[in-house]
Amino acid sequence: MAVPKSLLNSLTFIFGSAIGFFLCYMLFSLILEEQVKTEPRILYNNPHGRHSDDDESDQLNGQMNFNADAGQHKDEDKNIAEELHQKVKILCWVMTGPQNLEKKARHVKATWAQRCNKMLFMSSEENKDFPTVGLETKEGRDQLYWKTIKAFQYVHDHHLGEADWFMKADDDTYVALDNLRWLLLKYNPEEAIYFGRRFKPYVKQGYMSGGAGYVLSKEALRRFVNAFKTNKCSHSSSIEDLALGKCMEVIGVKAGDSRDTSGKETFHPFVPEHHLIKGYLPRTFWYWNYNYYPPIEGPGCCSDLAVSFHYVDAATMYQLEYLIYHLRPYGYQFRYNPDFPKNLKTQNLSDTAKDNPEPKVEGPLKASK
Repeated sequence: MAVPKSLLNSLTFIFGSAIGFFLCYMLFSLILEEQVKTEPRILYNNPHGRHSDDDESDQLNGQMNFNADAGQHKDEDKNIAEELHQKVKILCWVMTGPQNLEKKARHVKATWAQRCNKMLFMSSEENKDFPTVGLETKEGRDQLYWKTIKAFQYVHDHHLGEADWFMKADDDTYVALDNLRWLLLKYNPEEAIYFGRRFKPYVKQGYMSGGAGYVLSKEALRRFVNAFKTNKCSHSSSIEDLALGKCMEVIGVKAGDSRDTSGKETFHPFVPEHHLIKGYLPRTFWYWNYNYYPPIEGPGCCSDLAVSFHYVDAATMYQLEYLIYHLRPYGYQFRYNPDFPKNLKTQNLSDTAKDNPEPKVEGPLKASK
């Protein structure tokens, strides 16, 4: 029995439509997938939020040695930086966790952490191989302030005499220690003061962004630790930076101005492109209402002596290391020359540098309860 021509036409049309739909679906899927890969990462519209630790896209296999070409910089005049390294001693501690040691913390360890006078990685549990200090806490965002309190307590109890300033940073923060030393040079570590990216809501004197990192003077550290012994402060809040800022105001620790001599910001809560590219952050974004000082969008946003950037993935960590410490425009001196104390002599400190080649990274001891 012959199949009616109209039925054959209908079947052909249906079959062709199905094939066409399937091909269109595959094409649009490829286009959308490519857009996801190429579009910049959008931040959550939450001042106390952070990127997921489960993002696998920015992982690197192994770490890189950016000091392998040290011979290329052997004639570079680093006398001032070397003297500041001895004069302004900074202990750095990085907030991390067991799940982030390979994904994030190892890249901090391979880059900027090497310029700290003392380096510690704080985790919920001890890792003797990395090493990390075990704070015996749980992981999770609701534990951040508790981890911060215990970390500063550990630093106070074990390393108070080894530094003048005490820097807290996340494992996705990049810090230019040489610029931080310039900023701190004119301040007395026995003064109760701390520095960072200053936000304004909720605290009269403002508070410092946790992601951009913040640095406490020795006296500020003493007061902070003692505040929990005298019940002047509590650890009931889970919002680390805001809670710490409220505590600092209660105990009389001043929120310092970390801008450079031209009024530009040095601590930055995002990666450079978020600050440098106009229109990147929408005006409805929380950032515009949180800055203590009027924020600037575009190239004027950031000091030439920038101290920190946040939300830095592994690849960008090495990019910043290269751009800051290796890339040089031929024939130029620095276009920005900040004020410099006359009492700091720029003598040859090669012997001193040899005696202190690298910062120590500690871990085996556990934090006291």
